[in-house]
Amino acid sequence: MLAGGVPEGFLVALVGMPGTGKTVACLHFIWAGLRAGESCIYVTTEESRESIIRQAEQFKMDFHSALRDGRLIIIDALMREREDEWSLRNVTVEEMLDKVIAAKRVLGRSCRRLVIDSMSAFWLRAPVRAREQSYVVKRVLNRWGFTIYATSQYAITTGSAFGWGIEHVADGIIHFRRRIVNGVLRRYIIVEKMRQTPHDLRAWEIDIVDGQGLTLRRPLARRIEDEVLPPEVLERIRRVSSEDLL
Repeated sequence: MLAGGVPEGFLVALVGMPGTGKTVACLHFIWAGLRAGESCIYVTTEESRESIIRQAEQFKMDFHSALRDGRLIIIDALMREREDEWSLRNVTVEEMLDKVIAAKRVLGRSCRRLVIDSMSAFWLRAPVRAREQSYVVKRVLNRWGFTIYATSQYAITTGSAFGWGIEHVADGIIHFRRRIVNGVLRRYIIVEKMRQTPHDLRAWEIDIVDGQGLTLRRPLARRIEDEVLPPEVLERIRRVSSEDLL
């Protein structure tokens, strides 16, 4: 879908409603780096550090060994009662950036991948600052040689982005969506933007498979919205449209 991958040094926004696969995609991104001999940083704002490790284990990604070997640092912004070195006392962009830079200094030059999951947590009190803070994050962290996956939640009720910030400054946008089809949850993914790449323009149906993670199923031949309609309804719509043209 990306014609080879995400260009190095990019900030990629993974956007969509909860439960669509954004965090699983982030786990894959970090695991690929660890397997390539890199060191990585994962900032989690909506789950605990332990939850991220357990999710990785579900898909046979050994984050625990990477933590033990000093090749992975998970910065936990959720469990604020902790006093360990890699937890945030306050969920602010400024403190997060300080921790990320401190972790980079510990891990060294081999640390090239960073996940921020999610940026939305920093905008809870001031969503109007989303764009400004996203720009600050990109400007500061770009100096440290990171390729970044940053997730952003879309509202369940409206399907709109919370703050409309990260998309404006991102080098790439990967949009995750979901629909109920015949009583079954289906998930979809589309690359809406990826600079410097001839990326796939099609929406794809995806699965989250135990022991594997996120897998591509098939590209959609129709709009995502049409996927929820029974074939007989689509045929009726086509028939009526043809009659209107006549």
